[in-house]
Amino acid sequence: MNVFTLLKQDHKKVKNIFQDFEALGDRAHKQKEELVNRAIQELEVHTQIEEEIFYPAVKVKAQKEGQKIIVEAFEEHAVVKQLLKEIQELEPADEKYEAKFKVVMDSVKHHIKEEEVELFPKAKKALGDQAEEIGDQMEERKADLMSERGMEIEEMPKRANHRRTHEVHAAR
Repeated sequence: MNVFTLLKQDHKKVKNIFQDFEALGDRAHKQKEELVNRAIQELEVHTQIEEEIFYPAVKVKAQKEGQKIIVEAFEEHAVVKQLLKEIQELEPADEKYEAKFKVVMDSVKHHIKEEEVELFPKAKKALGDQAEEIGDQMEERKADLMSERGMEIEEMPKRANHRRTHEVHAAR
C-alpha cells in the first residue's frame, strides 16, 4: 500500500472519531470515554508507525525544510502523548477530561493538516519509488501493533496478506 494512502486513511479514521465525540451531549460520559479510548489506541498505533518507519525514512532523504517538519512532528507527537496520558488519569465526568481531549483534537487536526499539506509533498519527492515499500512496512507493523493491543485489524490488500502469511510460515 502506498504510504500516503495509509496515513490519510488513519487521519480520516481519527477525524471521524473526533466528529463522533463532538456530536455527543454533555452527559454522555460513557460514550465519550469509549471514543477517547478508541482515539488513544488509533493514535498510539499511528504515531508509532510514523516514528519508527515513516519519519526516519523521510528525514534521511528530505531536504532541510522537510527535515525541520519531521523534527516538529516528533514534538507535536510528544505533546499529544502527554495530554493523552493525563486524560487517562482522569474520570470522564471530570471537567478537565473533555477540555484536555478537545486540546488533543485541535492539536491532532493541526498536525494532520500540516502533514498532508506541507510534509507529504516533500516526502513524496524524497521517497519517490520507495513510497509503496515503506507503506507495506508500515502496514505490516500496524497490523502487528493492532494485534498486540487486541484491536480489530483492517482488511489488508491481498498482496500484503500473502507476504505476511508467507513470513509466518517461514518463521515456524
